[in-house]
Amino acid sequence: MTTSTTPVHDIPIRRVSFDEELATMPKHFAADEDLIMSHLAAALSGSFPDGEDFFVASVRHYRDQITDPELRRQVNGFIGQESVHGRVHRSFNARLAELGYYTEAAERRGKFVLGKVQKVLSPERQLAMTAALEHFTATLAALVLSSEEARALFDHPASRDIFLWHALEEAEHKAVAFEVYRAIGGSEKIRVRSMQMARRNLVVNMGLQVVIGVLLDPASRRRGALRQSIWRFRRSPLWDSALWEKLCDYDRPDFHPNDHDTDDLVAEWSERLFGENGDLHGNLTRGAA
Repeated sequence: MTTSTTPVHDIPIRRVSFDEELATMPKHFAADEDLIMSHLAAALSGSFPDGEDFFVASVRHYRDQITDPELRRQVNGFIGQESVHGRVHRSFNARLAELGYYTEAAERRGKFVLGKVQKVLSPERQLAMTAALEHFTATLAALVLSSEEARALFDHPASRDIFLWHALEEAEHKAVAFEVYRAIGGSEKIRVRSMQMARRNLVVNMGLQVVIGVLLDPASRRRGALRQSIWRFRRSPLWDSALWEKLCDYDRPDFHPNDHDTDDLVAEWSERLFGENGDLHGNLTRGAA
C-alpha cells in the first residue's frame, strides 16, 4: 500500500442551487447599486464556467499518475467542487444576461481562448496555469471570508451567497492543483512564469471588461454615479496593496498555498453556511458528499 505524504484535508462536494434567489436579483446587485462592483462581479462570473472546466481538465489529465491516496482523494473533491461551480455560475450568468450584462459574450470568448490555450500549451503548462489561477481565486476567497468590508460589497442575497459559497470551496481546495503540479515534477520556472502571465492577463482582461460594461450601462450616465463608484472602489479592500502582495507571494521559490493559513476561516464558514442551522443549508439540493 502506498503511504500518503499529503496532509489529510476534507473537500466536500456540495450540490447547491441559488435559482430562487437569482429570480429576484436586480441589475445593480452590489451594495448601493454600485456600478463598478456589479460589473466586476459579473465579469468574474462570466469567466468562471469555462475556466472551471479548464482547471478540471488540467488536473484530471494527471489523476491516474498520482500514487498518493490522499492526494487522489483530494483531486476527486477538487473536480467535484469545480464542476458544481461551473454549473452554478452558468445559472448566475444566464440571469445576468437577462439583466443586460454581456456574460454570454464573455463565456463564448473565454471558451474560444481556452480552447486555443489547450491546443498550444503542454499539459504541464496548463496545470501550471491552473495552479497559478487557483492561488488568485484562493486569495480573493480569503479576502471575502475574512473581511466584513469585502462581504458588504455585495447587497443582494443571491450574489452574496454565491460568492460566499464559492469562496469557501476555493479555500478548501486551494492547494490541490499546486500539489498535483509538484507531484508530477513540474518546472519551478514554468510555475512562476505562469503566475506572472496570469496576473497580467487577468487584471487587464477583467479591467477591460468592467470598463466596457460600465460605459455601455445607461446607469453610468446618471449624474455622479460613475464618480461615486470609482471613489468607493478605490477605498475598497480590492484596492488594498496587501491583496497584490499576497498574489505576488506565489513567486517565492519556497511558496506553498498553505503558507496562507485559512483553516480557521474554512471551519468557521463551513459551519455558518452549511452546518445544521447554516445560512445556506437550505440551498443544498442533494446534501453534501
